[in-house]
Amino acid sequence: MYLWIKAFHIISVISWMAVLFYLPRLFVYHAENREKKEFISVVKVMEYKLHKYIGIPAFWGTVLTGGLMIFLNPDIFKTGGWIHIKLTAAFLLIAYYIHLSIIRKRLEEDRCKKSGKFFRMYNEIPTILMIIIVIMAIVRPF
Repeated sequence: MYLWIKAFHIISVISWMAVLFYLPRLFVYHAENREKKEFISVVKVMEYKLHKYIGIPAFWGTVLTGGLMIFLNPDIFKTGGWIHIKLTAAFLLIAYYIHLSIIRKRLEEDRCKKSGKFFRMYNEIPTILMIIIVIMAIVRPF
């Protein structure tokens, strides 16, 4: 059963990462085209649907299956420091996603004035955290 849970965890992570990579890209388009009202209305719909119909289910799938794997194998914490770093990076991704949700709502309400350049830089955070998570889970360097 554990391998099925792990498989669904990986599927959920891949789906969630797609949202973490693409939602800030939509924010770039949103920030750089504020004066184009028709375009922005389309981008707002895309942001909403990506977040609600893919992001939220993938997030919960990731968190629940990850938590279930830890529950079923608590001895994983005895395998080295890698798991602590991996989980720290995962918690940072959760915080990042929550912040993306807040930004999306502010953009929807036309209350966010951040630039396209800001969102381009902000979009690098999940990449860095993903690299750390994958290296820790696969290489387990310590």
